[in-house]
Amino acid sequence: MADCAALSGTLLESELFGYVKGAFTGAYTTRKGYFESAHGGTLFLDEIGELPRDLQGKLLRAVQEQVVVKVGDTNQIRVDTRIIAATNRNLVEEVAEKAFREDLFYRLNVVSLTIPPLRERREDIALLAKHFLKQHAARLELSSVPRISQEILDTLSRYDWPGNVRELENAMHRAVVLAEDGRLKMEDILPPKALEQMSWESPFEPGLTFQEVRRRVVRDFTRHYLEKCLRFHRGNITHAAVTLGMRRTSLQRLLRQSGIDGREFRRGDAS
Repeated sequence: MADCAALSGTLLESELFGYVKGAFTGAYTTRKGYFESAHGGTLFLDEIGELPRDLQGKLLRAVQEQVVVKVGDTNQIRVDTRIIAATNRNLVEEVAEKAFREDLFYRLNVVSLTIPPLRERREDIALLAKHFLKQHAARLELSSVPRISQEILDTLSRYDWPGNVRELENAMHRAVVLAEDGRLKMEDILPPKALEQMSWESPFEPGLTFQEVRRRVVRDFTRHYLEKCLRFHRGNITHAAVTLGMRRTSLQRLLRQSGIDGREFRRGDAS
């Protein structure tokens, strides 16, 4: 994998194509580049839209002619490498503005996949949050994965995540570092300003009908209200049913429909 946004043009060129001993200060040995190392396999070029203009021509040659030349060398090296490129830029607009080479764009754009931002696939947010939670807990060598309540997951799913997956990953990393007693708090994940801007009471979303939005609001209200009631009664279903003015069996059915496990509140897992 090569991150085209992480390195300057000169360093990126040496990383992509390699260099020979003495090519520049610090080049004490000859080194293979990503293309040569990925010969017979796949090379992922992340943030391809950040590639400097002067390097785009060299990349085009490597992709089209399947040859690379190490920095400081003149010999051509044959490579057979499959390229997968990703970007958060609109490359069609970049081409129109002469910021990205048209020939390179069409050479790379053989099969195109568009991944919607997180705000357009909110059902993935909770799954990704749990994944990053486990990942960073393992990296920090924690004895157990910090607990995250359904209420927090619901809140994360309502946030728009302008930074998309990277912002979510960084948020979960920060939360793992700040977690106390193995429990996550909402303020450890999202900054106060983001929490203030969120309001589930008026979740206008273009593309959704009034009925769809109403069902979502009712669903969210029901879950939050039931969780608060159970938290108040420490998971006692009978006492919660009395407070809510409904039968115990009716409350149990509503809890199942809302995906709530009353036992978590008896253990004090919810925050």
